[in-house]
Amino acid sequence: MLFLLRVLVCAVALWLTTLIVHGPEGRGVWVQSYQDSTAATVLTYLLIAAIFGIINATLGRVVRFISFPLYVITLGLFALVVNTALLFLVAWLSELMGFGLRVGGFWAGVLGALVLAVLTALISAITGAGRKRRR
Repeated sequence: MLFLLRVLVCAVALWLTTLIVHGPEGRGVWVQSYQDSTAATVLTYLLIAAIFGIINATLGRVVRFISFPLYVITLGLFALVVNTALLFLVAWLSELMGFGLRVGGFWAGVLGALVLAVLTALISAITGAGRKRRR
């Protein structure tokens, strides 16, 4: 249940990110659905959020662990580089599936990763999706 809430939070944050960072003529961050219906668009956002969650939980943890010295040296700013790389990876994987996230350049990816991280943290704090379960 908590995973579904986190996917929903990530999907809403991704939708808001595409509204904020969407630029002219294919610049920025946007989502391309496989059909032009509302249900297909919502499903696309949910699928991208699930892919992002899986990538973040597996590969993201490994990359963050390996790059820990760079986090310390840059006082945490390297997290933005890691989040940008993960955003590009999710965009690449979703493009292989024929739908999904599109990023229109490096700086759009950096801004998209920053906005997505802030929005995800805010929405998670509001909904309680970021809390750990008590046993």
